[in-house]
Amino acid sequence: MILIDKAFIINENESYVGSILIDGERIKAIYRQDVPIEVRQQSEVFDAGGLYLMPGVIDDQVHFRDPGFTYKGDLFTESRAAVAGGVTSFMDMPNTNPQTVTIDALERKFEAAATKSVANYSFYMGATNENVKQLLKTDPKKVCGVKVFMGSSTGNMLVDDERSLAQIFAEVDMLIAVHCEKEEIIRDNLNRYKKEYGEDDIPIEYHPFIRSAEACYRSSAHAVELADKYHARLHVLHLSTAREMSLFSTAPLKDKKITAEACVHHLWFTDKDYARLGARIKWNPAVKKEEDRNALRDALRSRKLDVVATDHAPHLLSEKQGGCLKAASGGPLVQHSLQVMLEMAHQGVFSLEFIVEKMCHAPARLFKIKDRGFIREGYFADLVLINPSKPYTVSKDNLLYKCGWSPFEGQTFSHTVEKTFVNGAIVFADGQVKDSVRGLPLQFER
Repeated sequence: MILIDKAFIINENESYVGSILIDGERIKAIYRQDVPIEVRQQSEVFDAGGLYLMPGVIDDQVHFRDPGFTYKGDLFTESRAAVAGGVTSFMDMPNTNPQTVTIDALERKFEAAATKSVANYSFYMGATNENVKQLLKTDPKKVCGVKVFMGSSTGNMLVDDERSLAQIFAEVDMLIAVHCEKEEIIRDNLNRYKKEYGEDDIPIEYHPFIRSAEACYRSSAHAVELADKYHARLHVLHLSTAREMSLFSTAPLKDKKITAEACVHHLWFTDKDYARLGARIKWNPAVKKEEDRNALRDALRSRKLDVVATDHAPHLLSEKQGGCLKAASGGPLVQHSLQVMLEMAHQGVFSLEFIVEKMCHAPARLFKIKDRGFIREGYFADLVLINPSKPYTVSKDNLLYKCGWSPFEGQTFSHTVEKTFVNGAIVFADGQVKDSVRGLPLQFER
């Protein structure tokens, strides 16, 4: 048994000094007072005095690039980066090669993760204009959801046939996660800037004008309209604009059929950062204005936005060169997402309890993940120890991403991830990942 002793526990909207006993994969006991002497004698004791202890982060949107693009990242390398950042469970997207649009392709990803991933995992089934029959065969107790690209992005999985969209929303009886950007608006914007700057490239600062706020709003509004019409369970990913916030409710999460996600890059960066970082912060949807970022932060606090994730999507740095036409969209984030949010807590933007709610509890509730996302007796011991008094500077030397770069290089965060536990096993400690640990597939209560 392992005893995490005298930590500052942050869990379920309260914080207190206490101790956690781990027996095998699960939490056996939570002590708010003194730990019985016999428990101490029978346990491996970790003195966690002065450290924060919180549930492991659950990231509901990553692109680990496996299979097909493993020169950028794979289930082994990116899950290592995840646990180094306190992310103990992830849900991976289907725009791989082959695309995850058949049950066979989905099963192969689960098989690969069982041998490669050091974090817990699930995978989205990808929708196309033609594969509704495959979607209906998906096991909702094993698979986190169905992904629909209502705007094209890396992987060319655009679902743009209205009859197909209607069928998906009407017939798929599980969570439908959507990428929302309206293609017609993007094409019109792109053509306008090509006339001004030519076919070769367009300066990167115009990316949020090409993939505009209007393109995001119109597509998100369409998704919400479809969900309302067909009573579908909708989850809108990586919201990026102030205007889109009018589409979502402040009702408690348990009462919602339409939920929404914010990503750390949209909560941290603004269009002013293009001058400094260029295409390193090129994402789809684009990083936009400071007022958009502030509206996202406000919407998180008001419960219009339900969870915080990353949209971790590594590319080689050579693929990030150029402007709007040439540079790839996406970037590596999963190793530093928790530190980014803790930095915002340090700045007074959010509370520590709020961060745990949005990164740990809410994803577990939203996806109905069994026995994870909380520090509770009987739950899996997915836990993170944070040192709030140890600054951490991001550099190439401490990056675990296969792509070898980060938009946060040179950034000093006020908190350091000290240890990460996955299913009761120490998988990250003292800057090192224990590669022999393997995560488990997430199970969902449907």
